[in-house]
Order: sequence, then C-alpha cells, then structure tokens
Amino acid sequence: MSFLASGSNYIIAMILFTLLTKILLLPIGIWTQKNGIKMVQMRPYLNLIKVKHFGDKDTIADETAALYKAKKYHPLLGTLPLIIQIIILLGIIDVVKIPEYAGLTAADMLVGKIDFALYPYQAGGLYWCMPLLAGLSSFILSIAQNRMNPLQAEQGRWGQLGTMAMSVGISLALGAYVLAGVGAYWISSNLLAILQQSVLNLIINPRKHIDQKLLEESRLKLEELENVGADGKKARHDPNAAREKADYKRFFSVANKHLVFYSENNGFYKYFENIIEYLLDHSNVTIHYITSDPRDSIFEKAEGNSRIRGYYIGEKKLITLMMKMDADMVVMTMSDLENYHIKRSYVRKDIEYVYLFHYPLSTHMVLHTGALDHYDTILCVGEFQIPEIRKQEELYHLPEKKLIMCGYGQLEKLQKQYDAMEPPVRTCRKILVAPSWQEDNILDSCIDDLLRELMGKGNHIVVRPHPEYVKRYGKRMENVVSRYADYTGDDLEFELDFTSNTSIFDSDLVVTDWSGTAFEFSFVTGKPAVFINTPMKVNNPDYEKLGIEPQEIRLRDKVGISLDTEDIIGCNGRIQQLMEHQEEYIRKNLALRDTLIANYGHSGEIGGKYIIDSLQRRIEARKAAQGK
Repeated sequence: MSFLASGSNYIIAMILFTLLTKILLLPIGIWTQKNGIKMVQMRPYLNLIKVKHFGDKDTIADETAALYKAKKYHPLLGTLPLIIQIIILLGIIDVVKIPEYAGLTAADMLVGKIDFALYPYQAGGLYWCMPLLAGLSSFILSIAQNRMNPLQAEQGRWGQLGTMAMSVGISLALGAYVLAGVGAYWISSNLLAILQQSVLNLIINPRKHIDQKLLEESRLKLEELENVGADGKKARHDPNAAREKADYKRFFSVANKHLVFYSENNGFYKYFENIIEYLLDHSNVTIHYITSDPRDSIFEKAEGNSRIRGYYIGEKKLITLMMKMDADMVVMTMSDLENYHIKRSYVRKDIEYVYLFHYPLSTHMVLHTGALDHYDTILCVGEFQIPEIRKQEELYHLPEKKLIMCGYGQLEKLQKQYDAMEPPVRTCRKILVAPSWQEDNILDSCIDDLLRELMGKGNHIVVRPHPEYVKRYGKRMENVVSRYADYTGDDLEFELDFTSNTSIFDSDLVVTDWSGTAFEFSFVTGKPAVFINTPMKVNNPDYEKLGIEPQEIRLRDKVGISLDTEDIIGCNGRIQQLMEHQEEYIRKNLALRDTLIANYGHSGEIGGKYIIDSLQRRIEARKAAQGK
C-alpha cells in the first residue's frame, strides 16, 4: 500500500486495495451466495411451517430448527462476511491512524486539501462531504442488492426499506465519526460490492435455483393467515385483547371438557339454539361456547346459566386455540375445516368434529370443494343430502362419515315466530325484494328494471338487502337508496335494519336471485317466490361431477317461478298470476317442505340426543380402557 500511496495517489491506492480484498475474498463471496440461495430455497417451506402451525411459536421454532438441520444450514453463518469486513475495517483504522504501519508518511495522507487522517465531525467544512458520500454509496448499494442479492430480493418491501435505512444510517455515522481515510475505504467498498454481486450472479445465477412459483404461493398463504380478522386494516389496539387473553387462558384451564360449540359471530347462535336448549333440559353436560364476537348474546345467557361458559376468541387467536383443542366433541357451522386456517386439533386426534348446516339445501354447489371432507359427523337437513355426501366420498376416496338425519332448527324457530304473528291488514300486495350479496346480484344488475316494473301498480315494495352486502358495499347501497329518494313512501321502502324478520314473513311474495331467504320464506309461509336468474352462486366448480341436481336449482320452479333478467319487463303480470294461485302454492310448498326437511319441529331433540349418546359412549369407553 505504501508503494501505491506514494506520490499522493492515496485514493487510487485505497480503491485498488479494496478491489484486491474483494478478489481475495471471492471464494467466501461464492459460499455466501450459495448460502443465501439455500435460505431462499427453504423460505417456501418455512412459510408453510408457519401456515400449518400458525400462532404456535414453540412448534414453529422446533420445525424450523429441524428444517435447518436437514438442509445443513445455520443462520449465523451468514454473518461471516460481516465479521471479515469488521476485521478489515479495524486494520484500515490502524493504518490511517498510524500510517507508519504501512510505510506511509503524513504527507501520503494528504490529497489536495483533504487530510485523510482527520475526523470529519472535527474538521468540518468540506470534510462533511465524507458522511454524505458514504450514505449515498450505501443507498446505491442497497438499491442494487434489493434487485441482485437473492436474500434481499426476497425480503418484503418494509424489510428492504428497513435494511436500507439501517445501512445508510451506519454509513452516515461512519463517514462522520471515523477517520476520513476509513470513510474513503467504506465508500469504495460499497461501490465495488455492486460489481462483486454482479460477478457472483454470473457464477451462480439465483433464478436457476429458486422456485419462484412455490415461493409466491407460500407467501400468499401466510399473508392470508396474517390478515385474518383485520378487515383490510391493521387495528392499532384491540380493546378486547385483555379479555381474549383471559378467556383463552380460562378455556385451557378447564380439564376434561366434553362439548365445545364454535360460533363465528352473534348471528350463528340461532342455528345451535334448539340443540343447546335440549342439552340443557335433558343432560348435565356443560356447554363450552367459543365465539369470535365480543358482543355475542351467549355471554348474557351464560350469566343466567352456570352450565353455559362463554369465551371470546378472535379469528386470529382462534387458529392457535383450535390447534390445541382438547375436548371430546366440537360442533360448528363453519365449513372448510382443515382446508384453510382452521385445523383439527394437533393435541387430540380422537375429537369428534360435528357439522351443523346454516343453509337448508344441497351440499355440493354453494359449499366450497371439499368443504365437509374433514368432519366426522354431519347433522343432515334431510334425506336428499345423503346421496350427495356419499357420492363425494366415493369420488374423492374419503372415509365414510356419520350422517345423522337431524333437520333444520332455524326453520322451526322462524315457524314459531310466523305462527305467533297477527295476520297483516293491508290494502295492497306486499312484495319483498331480498337479493343475495354475491357478484351481479339483483342490486348490482337489474334493480332499476325490477322497481320500474313493480312500482305504481298496486304493490308495496320492501327492498331488504343481505346484511353482508351492506357491510361490504355500503356505498353501492347508498347509491341505490339515493336514486329513489323521491319515490319512497306507500310504494317503496328500503329496510336496512335487520334486527327483525317481520317484514319477511308478512309479505305476500318474495323476489330474490340466489338467496336462501326465499326458501325459508316459502317453507315457513308456503307462499310463492320469484327467482331472477342472475349468475349462479357456485363455490364448487366440480359440482356437476356428482350427477345430482342441486336443490338450489331444482326447487326454483317448484316453490314459485324463475325468470331471466330480460323477462323482468312484464313480470308484474306473472306475479299477479302467482297471487291468484297463492293458496295452491301454500299447500304444495308446505308439503314439499315436510318431504325435504327431516324431523320438522324436533331437530333439537334429534341433534341433542345424538350428542348425548355419543359423549356417553366416549366416556364409557374411556372408563373401560382405564379399568384394564
């Protein structure tokens, strides 16, 4: 270095020295490149470990360590280049501070008016260019590394920005608080690192070794889980966090739990109600009721009944709770167990998972593909569901489930409410328009044509959107309402309060697209429905493989009539004809209901008895096993 530095060629000497170290350390650079590629190759599997054991930090740590061991990877080995860089940097500091070590004189440390043996923060003036240039070189290196370095290229945006900010911050500090000569080395090292990375990518091209498709798929799966319960926004503070933590701890503090119900929100209790009431009246079993709604009415019920224990567990924490579930039986209305983020227990393999329908029709078109595959027992609505489920088991080579002919308690509850209503007194026909919330529903495709056809013709029209539509597409709903602000009154009203079902069951006729409300209306009142043939609600694109026509399609022309969107003009005449035959429809629809829906009026008893018997068999089997 003394030979090169003589004659005030200090900067050239520093650049050549830095280049020489990069060349000598190229084998270590190649090793680091391979190590980085190996890490990126493992990242999809690391992501999938996090997906599979989401929220279970201990298991994730164990599985990650096992993967590292299998791949012969150690994360601390990635710090070796940094350690070498620090050693070289310390050597440079000594050389600049005491130039005689390298055979240099004080004059050799001068380049023009710059003395490379001074500290920029003390010298001031032009010396402040040193930290600025150091920071700029680090900024340029970070941009290049984010594109070329296999590890940094796979970092998330915020990770890349964080690394850049730290790197630039360190460079600014080094440029200001170390000797100017050391800063010069740092600047040249940053810039030559870009050239070094380009050479490494030519020697070992990361694109040839990394499965980008698998990496992206695993990243999306993990992001989906991380966004569960966020509603598109990250809450700064969950006011129910402490409550959730306490309920989580309380749930697992109870040993020998027999029966657990899970409800997504307050609106789902109605599907369990008949069964829970039977269990409370005919057994001594304790109801452990988990809900993801902090305002669920179950907490009020629990205050009045010591055999009901309510727990608030949010959607994200629920993932971990379900993985650690320790009960004999879990009853849910949530389909797709095991297919998405909610898994069967990893702690107990003998839990009986029971599915209860919240929709009284077929199993193979509206439900997702494989929605019921991982349940052990299905409480069926009616006989028609049995061949559907058995055919799916046959097609996809699934183990046979227990199918219990239960019925549909929600329909029975609505029936009681309807039977208790006073007959309405009105001077005109009342028509309920009850669209679904799926894409291209009535509100999005043909509401204007429909209302123009029905208004001013002796009809009182109530538009009651699906609550989920209002929640997701509030602005769209506001636009529809505002368009008819001058017409509401005797002819038209919009019902956006969903606390009561009165408007549904005191109507003379319902108009819908693919909403289940129409079948509830016709099966409870017997009155006819009009179905508008908007695009079908199909969550299982393979439903036709079963060769069984879904009830959603088959019943449309039985409980009423179905119309294509182009037939809406003139539909008032068709509705008039339906009204003239209303009594005939009532007899026919109620008979159809009794044929389709099992144990009408007794579903709670059937479901409750099955649960009691199944739990009793488990308890007796456990006692017998302990006695041996």
